[in-house]
Amino acid sequence: MKSGFMEALSEKILLADGALGTFFYEKGIDLGTNTDLLNVTDPDLVYSVHEEYVRAGSQVIETNTFGANRFRLSGLGQNFSVEQINLEGARLASKAAGTEIFVAGSVGPTGIDFPIDQEEYSPDVIKQAFMEQVGALLEGGADLLILETFTHLEELLIAIEAAKELDERVPVVAQMLFPARGKTALGLDAVECAHAAKERGCDVFGTNCGRGVKAMLQAIERLSEVRDQIPLSAFPNAGIPEVIDCRTVYSTPPSYMAEKVEEMVKLGVRLIGGCCGTTPAHIQEFQKRLHLRKSASIPITISTSVDEERQMPRSYSGAGGLLEALDKDRLPLFVELDPPPNLEIENVLQGAEELQGVGASCITLAENPLAVLRADNLSLAHIIKERFGIETVLHLTCRDRNVLGLQAQVMGAHFLGIRGILAITGDPASSSDQPGVSGVFDINSYGLIRMISGFNQGVNMAGRDMKGHTNFSIGAAFSFRPKNPHLQLRRLEKKAALGAHFVMTQPLFDVSSIEAMMELTNHLDLLMLPGLFPLISARNAEFLHNELPGITIPEHIRKRLWQYERVEDQRKAGIDICEGLMEEVASFVDGLYLISPLNKWQVPLSLVRRAREAGWKGSGKLGRLCSRDT
Repeated sequence: MKSGFMEALSEKILLADGALGTFFYEKGIDLGTNTDLLNVTDPDLVYSVHEEYVRAGSQVIETNTFGANRFRLSGLGQNFSVEQINLEGARLASKAAGTEIFVAGSVGPTGIDFPIDQEEYSPDVIKQAFMEQVGALLEGGADLLILETFTHLEELLIAIEAAKELDERVPVVAQMLFPARGKTALGLDAVECAHAAKERGCDVFGTNCGRGVKAMLQAIERLSEVRDQIPLSAFPNAGIPEVIDCRTVYSTPPSYMAEKVEEMVKLGVRLIGGCCGTTPAHIQEFQKRLHLRKSASIPITISTSVDEERQMPRSYSGAGGLLEALDKDRLPLFVELDPPPNLEIENVLQGAEELQGVGASCITLAENPLAVLRADNLSLAHIIKERFGIETVLHLTCRDRNVLGLQAQVMGAHFLGIRGILAITGDPASSSDQPGVSGVFDINSYGLIRMISGFNQGVNMAGRDMKGHTNFSIGAAFSFRPKNPHLQLRRLEKKAALGAHFVMTQPLFDVSSIEAMMELTNHLDLLMLPGLFPLISARNAEFLHNELPGITIPEHIRKRLWQYERVEDQRKAGIDICEGLMEEVASFVDGLYLISPLNKWQVPLSLVRRAREAGWKGSGKLGRLCSRDT
């Protein structure tokens, strides 16, 4: 074990490595593989990944042992012991580190639900499990320990105690997950957690993983209060993940992350690394931004695979009840309102009423977007339609229900008179603000479209007669990326073949992109609704551009917003930009999908009013789709 980690940390910023799992998947390891076992089954791969991080400039590298405890490893059907996997993990990292790089033994939560049921698991049993793992890591050559991604303070304190009992000299970095506003999912404040961890014996306190760079910066801002009492660490994700054909993709660019990392250092962070989605390219960019020693760049590739789920030819060829109910003589305007994160729904109801009054075609309601808890959208969709007579589109995700629950929800929507469903896979559960959340994903968006199309034809997923049929207009999401549109186009063509009727896109911000998209999709019998998002500040634009998957805001727009000092002026400029874009595309688009920024429905309200005053009719495709024989 090398000495001097804490001394080095007091003298300079130390740069750690990035994600191991992300890099393993990029190198061909199947999603869902237990990567801790690779220490034994494919040590050359593990060693090569460590080497790449060292070449990228990491001064601290973590062992590939995050989940290598007795609870997570049990039931895998493997003959490898906890001791063997951790020993090999530490030895591989030590071999790559040589004499200059510090090796951090990675220790994650046990996977046991907290608060614990002491009849099943006592604190002593959990402590023994941590000691078993930590002992092997120290024997294998770890110089320090990083206890990471803990959501429950109680479990973190047990892990700290276990490490210090084994060796009180070993430096312990304790990191928790703070999804929003510097608080845990259970509401504990980061500063409170830092004090408790320091009292138990940790040497460095910080945060890793979570809901993107912005959320981590909020946590570090809170923790800066204790920067003089304990060194801080930060290992952010590369933004908020997006699931593309069963692959989790992180899109935040290294340069943007490096800029935010520099802000964290100014707030007192001494140990910087990366978590999910980060690669050697990110670490190299951190190094440049922090003016540390240089090294060669590392080329990064991201592999994707396309789901080959069997398509079902559709005999039902109507456009569905939602589209058939819309006014064919004016531009369709779909306006998104998010259900509230609490029980107060009056603001959303007022927004729906006002939007209906100025001529919105329908209200769309997201389902727990970004895996953040919100009120049930089906109930709210029904209330809105019943009270105000406006059509509603229910967003339905594959994340939160198995195929049994999804089919029940589809039937429930039918009973309540909902006639439009947007079928989407859903954001990964890892970005949730609630403890213990896991994604279901029995099927993806292709399977969900196919399921709803089956109900339109009168059969469920098992092929059984439903003694009637639904009449949904089925929506699909489309992430149009001008630089590489053909992969996404193939996916959209597949969704059309499975039964989709209309498409809602990610926000688009320039005329050329919308023109290119409309031309590219013109051959499909789909109502294309480009997403328009009125930007409300320059910071809002930077966050969307750098942290949300699939969203690109042209540089000239971001620069224009930064020309104004006051947020009020930035907001006015953002709305003006959106209104100008709407005017330019209104003659040739099939409709528009207007997104309410931060659920401020007053912003799209002015856009709907402008569209109706102008009398825009759009492409007229809605009328053509609904005139087909059903």
